[in-house]
Amino acid sequence: MADRGRVLIADDDPEMLAAVADALARLGYRVAQVESGAGLVDRLASQGPFDLIISDISMPWMDGLKALRSMRTVGVATPIIVMTGLRDQQIATGMQALGSNAILLRKPFELDELESAIAKLVP
Repeated sequence: MADRGRVLIADDDPEMLAAVADALARLGYRVAQVESGAGLVDRLASQGPFDLIISDISMPWMDGLKALRSMRTVGVATPIIVMTGLRDQQIATGMQALGSNAILLRKPFELDELESAIAKLVP
């Protein structure tokens, strides 16, 4: 299978992290995994750039939206998929701050929904 690029996935739920990583590996992506927002920032700084970032919102130490906003602040324009089971109204505002190349996926979602979101963001 052709190399489709590098993806960084952040989620503190090991089962979700593994499921998303496995799905992306089967699609031909090289996958890096972290379990926190702080880990996302560190991995991006030490091993970036990535072609896509997929992150949960609710994680220890630094939530995903905060990590992703800090990434945008320093000029990283990587496409983003944000996953969450939260129903907070402020999520929409947080998503707008990430720009037009960011998509929200509500948990639980089907893998074909993830594939569709990836297809919209990554050529």
